[in-house]
Amino acid sequence: MSPPLEVTTHAILRDLLRNQQSFADWNHQLTMARIVARALRLSTSALIQTGIATHRQAGKYRLSYLIPALLWTESLVIIAIPTQFQADLLARELPQLQQWLGTAKPLYCGDEPPPSGFEGLWLIDPRSWLWLQLQHPDSVSGIPTIVDGADDLETWARALLTVRLEDRDWDIWRTTQPATIWERVLEVKIQLLAALWQRPSNPYNCYLLEPEDIALIESLSKSIEQPLPVNWQQFYQAFSQPSDRLVWAQIDRLRGNFSLAITPTDLVAQLAPIWQRQASILITSAVDLTAKAIGYRQELGLGEMTSVKFPLDRHKHRFKLYMPRWMPMPNTSKFQPILVAEIQHLLNLTHGRPKFVVILIQDTPLKAQLAALLAAEWGRRVQVDRFDLDESNILVCGWDFWQQHQDDLPTPQLMIIATLPIPSLEDPLVAAKVAVYKQQRQDWFRLYLLPTGLRILHRAIDPMRSSQGIVAIFDNRIDRRIYGQQVLASLNPVMRINYHDLSWLDSA
Repeated sequence: MSPPLEVTTHAILRDLLRNQQSFADWNHQLTMARIVARALRLSTSALIQTGIATHRQAGKYRLSYLIPALLWTESLVIIAIPTQFQADLLARELPQLQQWLGTAKPLYCGDEPPPSGFEGLWLIDPRSWLWLQLQHPDSVSGIPTIVDGADDLETWARALLTVRLEDRDWDIWRTTQPATIWERVLEVKIQLLAALWQRPSNPYNCYLLEPEDIALIESLSKSIEQPLPVNWQQFYQAFSQPSDRLVWAQIDRLRGNFSLAITPTDLVAQLAPIWQRQASILITSAVDLTAKAIGYRQELGLGEMTSVKFPLDRHKHRFKLYMPRWMPMPNTSKFQPILVAEIQHLLNLTHGRPKFVVILIQDTPLKAQLAALLAAEWGRRVQVDRFDLDESNILVCGWDFWQQHQDDLPTPQLMIIATLPIPSLEDPLVAAKVAVYKQQRQDWFRLYLLPTGLRILHRAIDPMRSSQGIVAIFDNRIDRRIYGQQVLASLNPVMRINYHDLSWLDSA
């Protein structure tokens, strides 16, 4: 009788790590490999928080799931991994492992299902896999799946389930319908545009539709007898579910147009069935402060599953943290001038020793003002929301920009954070989601805002761990609010610094 898959995997991986020291850079390979192997053998699900960013250092833990996936012979295995990593897997990592293991498992890479009867490894982008689960579940149901980089599952699901109408969709209606119908459509469009333009400006240019706006859209569908364009049909289909959707608009004030969108308020109904169809092994960076990740699992409709959180190495992943205790609260008038002065002081300490510096500021007016002040002193070194930079630049950007482009930018030696990336209630979509938590009498800050902010923070500072650089945070809520201890715990391992000294900037 052959030994269980996890025993075989453990023995083979242990020998590989002994012979290939470059693979032993991560301390938890053997433990993670046994968890993955056991989940495959028993057809159960697992959530693994590696602690290291899946988008930057996937190679450090890939062995832990590739080996059991290659050794598993009972069925096809799906590996949902971002497209940018697939070429390297196919060209280098998988052939080397197959040679080491003595296996010849067929490999298939694509967003469409492989040919019938295929029994190898199927590499697919996670968003494409999720789309198949939502739209064509029969093509992926029952196939054990490893999702590498599952931190963004909620974001992907919400984007895939959002139905949008762009400005061009109004034009399509004009070109395919009689003139009398288009006159009615144009009348509604102008009324919506006028109503949206009267809304107070917010940093997101995003607004939930008021009841009178929704009534306009309803009246439009009722007064038109001609068949609707396809996109409008999809929109009204989603529109007909009033109990579980947000109807909102995105305004482009520069071009004078807007888009409409419908997003489900609760993803559980759509996502929960996915996890019941097959064993799902979700590999993330850090989605929760606890190993059980109750909040993350609730958001995605995940049931009971093996859940593990690996600690970071205190020596390899520690960075320096500077947090002055004298900063005023971010919501006071004193905060902005002191923040600007502190940032200028930090940059002056690096004068003559150009380093790549990232300054994260979500407040759009403050970001522009700070960039102008810094450019007056440091000239073209200062750039706003640019990704074609080198190690001498000072990048001023928001959280969204940094998340999108940090893989393409140099590793900062100094990262300056104005305020924590806790989602703002000024964002109507955030406010609407908070309202759902309130209706359910749940702690919306502890279950939604804080975990979301910590995930963004963890991912943003990950490059600083590999470089053991310096992070300066000027949000003193960490010291003055009860939840500050949770923020500090999420940052560990860290060496806190509370003074200005050129030596610690020199050592970065």
